[in-house]
Amino acid sequence: MDDIKPKVDPAREFREISGDFGHPLEIAREAISNSFDAKATTINIEFKVVIECGERVLKIVLMDNGEGMDRNQLQAFFDLGNSTRRSDPTAIGEKGHGTKIYFNSRKIEVYTHKNGKSFRAVMDNPLQKLYNDELPIAEIYESDVDPSLRGTEIIITGYNGNRRDRFTHHQLKDYIMWFTKFGCIEMEFGIYEHTDKVLYLKGVDSEVEEELKFGHVFAEENKNTAKLFNDYFIEAPDNYVRKWREEKSLKNFPDIKYQAIFYVAGKKAKYKFNDMIRRQGYNAPQGAYTIQERYGLYICKDFIPIQKKNEWISTSGRSNYTKFHAFINCQDLNLTANRGSVENTPSEILEDLRQAAEELYKKIIESDDWTDLEWLEDQAEGHQTVSKEKKEFKNRCDIAKRSRICNYKDCVLVEPRQEVGVYALFIMLSVLEKNLFPFEIIDYDSHKGIDLIVKTRDKVSIDQSTLRYVEFKYVLNISFNHSFEYLHSIVCWKIHIGHEAVVEDIQGTKRELRVYPPENEGEYTKYFLDDPRNPHKIEVFVLEQYLNEKLGISFFPKTSSVGKQSKCVRKPKAK
Repeated sequence: MDDIKPKVDPAREFREISGDFGHPLEIAREAISNSFDAKATTINIEFKVVIECGERVLKIVLMDNGEGMDRNQLQAFFDLGNSTRRSDPTAIGEKGHGTKIYFNSRKIEVYTHKNGKSFRAVMDNPLQKLYNDELPIAEIYESDVDPSLRGTEIIITGYNGNRRDRFTHHQLKDYIMWFTKFGCIEMEFGIYEHTDKVLYLKGVDSEVEEELKFGHVFAEENKNTAKLFNDYFIEAPDNYVRKWREEKSLKNFPDIKYQAIFYVAGKKAKYKFNDMIRRQGYNAPQGAYTIQERYGLYICKDFIPIQKKNEWISTSGRSNYTKFHAFINCQDLNLTANRGSVENTPSEILEDLRQAAEELYKKIIESDDWTDLEWLEDQAEGHQTVSKEKKEFKNRCDIAKRSRICNYKDCVLVEPRQEVGVYALFIMLSVLEKNLFPFEIIDYDSHKGIDLIVKTRDKVSIDQSTLRYVEFKYVLNISFNHSFEYLHSIVCWKIHIGHEAVVEDIQGTKRELRVYPPENEGEYTKYFLDDPRNPHKIEVFVLEQYLNEKLGISFFPKTSSVGKQSKCVRKPKAK
């Protein structure tokens, strides 16, 4: 009997894994996880650009004062799928994949010290060799050092093809404080073993390093609703902060624990501690995001956010996830190789975790605290509505005082300021002068695409007439957002184009504007959109000019003596 022993193509597999990380910033996550597993208390991360042979090259320096690595651990560092920490239940790294993100570079240098031994490892052109189907080799140099010397320094040169736009200081800090062990949520559950840790960070655009404090940052909770309302009034909902914490077992897996922390926080409460949120009137740093893009519910392992699950807290047609700054952690999740997803977890466990999150969400939205928030929102909305109405009323009054009018047949006509004003003026004139326009209105609706359905003014019945439509515009220009196909006329207030200008409709059909000044007294200036291939000419009624020439109507400021006292002077009707 013969058998087949499966084999692995090492170079190809290394290449696949090193390229499996979806976000360049994940290099910081992997470095920090390794430092935590090495029991480091001080971590230094620096991204900088150096000149090598006249070329600007990205260089990343990662340092910690952890336990360091011995020869076997250094071997595992470069190996794929080889982890020396599988037996350590507190370790973050367990798959032996994370450090392979370093292979996406031009050079890897490792300096590490442990138990009186110092190792220097250098790997040149790992990515290039992998693409040439070669397995890169690390050269190791060993020496004896003082046994008290410990820690590791890793230098990555040419990472990510030297693309460095993601490694600004603000983006690095934001990623570290949201998606790495250093910014994890464990202190919310009384876990304080890492509070002594400190991280010094310097991005490519920073001149000095910044000291970061351990732990994810949340808004400060405020429990006194009355005080919140008194302090902030209509902005009270935006500054509202409450939190709910829960630690339980899964319903169908009582041996599996989960921990959940759900903050409900208004947008201004978020602004106070997160300068990466884009908002009006604020010049946000590069890489900024909106509340909708960042906030909601995250599922975590090792108290590190892995994947967003906003759909778990959007039930019964309600979607309030932007109010939430929420996390649910479970140590029994199975992650993909790049730690980007929890979908390797058995579906039954994920379903129980989803139900736990949904139940906590329902508990929150049915609570008295949520009722308080809704009351604050109602108060703010009511005040804002009144304030908005007052402001709008004042603005309208100011505009009305500045408007131009004409007294015609004991009616006050108001000069249009927008398309709806053209429509209103047209309706009034159609009542006062029934034969002013050469078409008869069959139907009208200014709220939909077609304003008027009309037929030519004649004695032919509707059934036998060709129906067309009339479109209203405040200003007619070369772009017409309707079709010419069934258009009878255009009624506008002004026109910003001249004779022989080409007007194009929504279908790309073009017509040329023809202007015919009056030749005799009593005539009016005529505008037509002409297509030599189509016998139907589309007349354009420019009311500002048409009304003056046909009816002698001119508009004057309402506050002027002319506007108050004079009536329109009737001219002989134009033909």
